[in-house]
Amino acid sequence: MLRFAEEVMLLLLDDEGERFLRVPDWSLRYALGGAVLMDLAMEDRIDSDLEKLMLVDPTPLGDDILDPVLAEIAAETETHNPRFWVERAGASSEAIREAAIERLIQRGILERREDRFLWVFRSRRYPVIDGTAEREVKLRIMELLFSDMIPTPRDVVIICLADACGIFAELLSRRELQHVTPRIRHLRQLDLIGQAVTAAVWDIEVSLAQVIRPHFV
Repeated sequence: MLRFAEEVMLLLLDDEGERFLRVPDWSLRYALGGAVLMDLAMEDRIDSDLEKLMLVDPTPLGDDILDPVLAEIAAETETHNPRFWVERAGASSEAIREAAIERLIQRGILERREDRFLWVFRSRRYPVIDGTAEREVKLRIMELLFSDMIPTPRDVVIICLADACGIFAELLSRRELQHVTPRIRHLRQLDLIGQAVTAAVWDIEVSLAQVIRPHFV
């Protein structure tokens, strides 16, 4: 099964599979930080509400993307809110990004060629991973947004991350985004830790906007 950071990177890959969509640095940073926290929650290592993020189990997962953040959470003597940990995890976003891309290459999903990344398989399914051929993330998410299909918990997490970090604005036209916004809002409500991480990212975005805006006045 792919980690959320891997699926975020695939979601950002263009339809030709040759380059990643350009999103603001902060957007990718906190999407990847949030992705790590979401995976830790899915692995029952942490839990969260809107006010605090809590360690549940410090046992390492043997995962070089998740374990460094889990170790930081386990070593912290104070309790912090999700925003604190989104920012802390996001500080390692470059390492998370590179590790996610390398895994996709090792899995045979992407191929690195002359500083480009190419889809190896174009059947809209990933190669067999853990005995299962998974449907490509962008196709899954678009079908969910434009239909009444019931999402899996994992797909709800991806939608929370993509929405919080403005990724849908890069994937959809303005009209399409307006059309699916009510659906996105509905799906966001289905995951509690997704709500917490989403709120944390939006809080960071508002803070950044308040810092940047005076320079343009």
